[in-house]
Amino acid sequence: MNPDTPGGACAGRQWSVVLQARRRDTARAMEALARLCQTYWYPLYAYVRLRGHSPEEAKELTQEFFSRLLQNKTLAYMKRDCGKFRSFLVSAMNHFLVDEARQGRLSKPETPADLPVSEKLFEQNWALTVANVVYDRLKREYEELGKGELFAALKHCLAGTGAAVPYGELAGRLSVAENAVKNMVQGLRQRYGEVLREEMANLVATPAELEEELRCFFNAAGAA
Repeated sequence: MNPDTPGGACAGRQWSVVLQARRRDTARAMEALARLCQTYWYPLYAYVRLRGHSPEEAKELTQEFFSRLLQNKTLAYMKRDCGKFRSFLVSAMNHFLVDEARQGRLSKPETPADLPVSEKLFEQNWALTVANVVYDRLKREYEELGKGELFAALKHCLAGTGAAVPYGELAGRLSVAENAVKNMVQGLRQRYGEVLREEMANLVATPAELEEELRCFFNAAGAA
């Protein structure tokens, strides 16, 4: 796991898999959790940094937190309806840091007054990581279809109306009509939305939580 860059690999497994399999199929639950932890390492590492810890200590704390988590010291005692992966991570890390402080293993005391700000910034980093996961998956899809160059030409249009390259210029580059470019961009954005929903579904325990989590994603991404 690399704390220096936001995630890029597709989580690939659902958080619900972890919750449903944690008791009857521990190996499957651990595999699913390991993939999620690898992808969402950076937002949690950044969260620990925001709590006032040095880069090296934050790295060590985050590594130890995930190590304990993956040793199944937490999952067996989790409630069935423990909710969203994002919320679980922050809550579990907060408990972990309190325990580390009690044991005298932190270089400085925790600062509870900074928690609201730290958690807001965690959500922003989490949203950026989700966006990177979706972007990388979409890029791979286009490349596997032999359309890597098309994706490279259109990718800036994912930002919305403020696209870096006008449609007319893109049409010239791609040697197609401008209407064709508009259709391509529409298709790219539609697929982006589909992949985003699929990836967000990986991070919630039930379908009912998906819409709420999507709203949180867009709010956090807009504030980032």
